[in-house]
Amino acid sequence: MTEFVVAIPARYAASRLPGKPLRLLGGEPLVLHVARRALQAGAREVWVATDDTRIADVLDGLDEVKVAMTAATHASGTDRLAECARIAGWADETVVVNLQGDEPFAPAAGIRAVAQALVEGEAPMSTLATTVEDAHTLFDPNVVKLVRNVRNEAMYFSRAPIAWHRDGFAHSRDVLPDGHRWLRHIGIYGYRAGFLQQFAAMPPGQLEQVEALEQLRVLEAGFPISVAISPEAFPPGIDTPDDLARAEALLQSMAAR
Repeated sequence: MTEFVVAIPARYAASRLPGKPLRLLGGEPLVLHVARRALQAGAREVWVATDDTRIADVLDGLDEVKVAMTAATHASGTDRLAECARIAGWADETVVVNLQGDEPFAPAAGIRAVAQALVEGEAPMSTLATTVEDAHTLFDPNVVKLVRNVRNEAMYFSRAPIAWHRDGFAHSRDVLPDGHRWLRHIGIYGYRAGFLQQFAAMPPGQLEQVEALEQLRVLEAGFPISVAISPEAFPPGIDTPDDLARAEALLQSMAAR
C-alpha cells in the first residue's frame, strides 16, 4: 500500500455553517468523525490544521491525531495545509492527502485511492470523481463537475453541466441523455509536500476566481491533475444546515443496519 499522510483543514469560521468542525453529528463534533476516517484509511500520520483552540481541544482524546495551529489569516485550505506541512516537517516527496474537514463519511478506500492515483500517475496532483446519477445533480451549481482525457487527467472543472449534450439537452434537461457518463468531483486531493508548497505560492488564476474553484489554479498554471474514480460511494460533504440534517439521518440509518 502507498505510504501517505492525511492533513485535514478545519477552519472555525465557515461562511455557510459557522463553527462547522464543532457541529455535532451523532453527538460528536464533525472533525472527530473525519479524523477517524483518516485513521481507518491507514495513513502514516493524521494531522488537523486549524486556527482555533476549541477545535484542537476536542481532538485531545485521539492520541494518534496531531494538531497544527495555523494562522487565522489563510485565504484557503491549501494555504493552511502548506503551513501544516512546514510545521510537520514533511520531506518534499511525502504523499499528502488533503481530506476536507466536512467529509465524515469519506470511505477508507477512497482516501487510499487518491494517494495511489498520485503515485501511479505522472501529474503532481490527484483527485477523485464519481458518476453523476441524475439531471438535478448535473445542473446544481453547488455540485462541481469535471471532464478528463484519455490519460485520466482533468481537462476542466466547472459548476456548469459539462460536457453539454447539445441534442439531448435541447430536448429535455430533466433526465440524463444516454451515451455519456458525467462525473461529479469529489473534493479530496493528493500531492507531494513539495508541490503543495508550490501550489500555495501560485497567484490565483482568472478561472479560479470566476468559478470559485481553487483546483483550476493548477490547471491554468499548466499542471495536470490525475483523476481516479472512487472505488466506493463517497457521500457529499457538509456545507449547510440542511447537509448536516441529511448527514444525521444517514448516520442513523447506518447505525440501524
